[in-house]
Amino acid sequence: MTKRLLNDFDNLQFSVSATTRSPRKDEVHGKHYYFISKVDFRKKVAQGEFLEWEEFYNGTMYGTLRKTIENDIEKGYFTLLDVDVLGALNVKSSFGESVKTIFIAPPSLEVLKQRLISRGSETDESLKLRLERAGKEMTYKNDFDNVVVNDSLDEAYGELKSIITTFIDK
Repeated sequence: MTKRLLNDFDNLQFSVSATTRSPRKDEVHGKHYYFISKVDFRKKVAQGEFLEWEEFYNGTMYGTLRKTIENDIEKGYFTLLDVDVLGALNVKSSFGESVKTIFIAPPSLEVLKQRLISRGSETDESLKLRLERAGKEMTYKNDFDNVVVNDSLDEAYGELKSIITTFIDK
């Protein structure tokens, strides 16, 4: 959905996150992620350089650098972030009404489980952890401005596009 949104909105910019994980094949520093060491990541956290950040169960850290968002805003862009629920709520508390939070929800955890299994990219352990995390995240959906249920990709995209269009036009 992200690629479609970026194609449909000239004034929408995708935020490149920072991470401590190693680049995957074909990932480019500064385009897909800012790949930084754990030491540098922790320094940036201590210096308040992250708008939001999180450390995952495997020790990998991800975060949104405040400076990249501020630069996009200065250039007149609306910035699209793909972050976890607590990150989204932190961004909302920092920027208030200039932020629109949208929770993309699966139709159910069982449907999510089947989608993940059909991808073939999860181990039993990673599947269990992802489903536990999704269950916890679902408890926050009512704290978001909007909830879009991704039951049909085209319908979910249409709803998402409408929400963003209304927000940008206001």
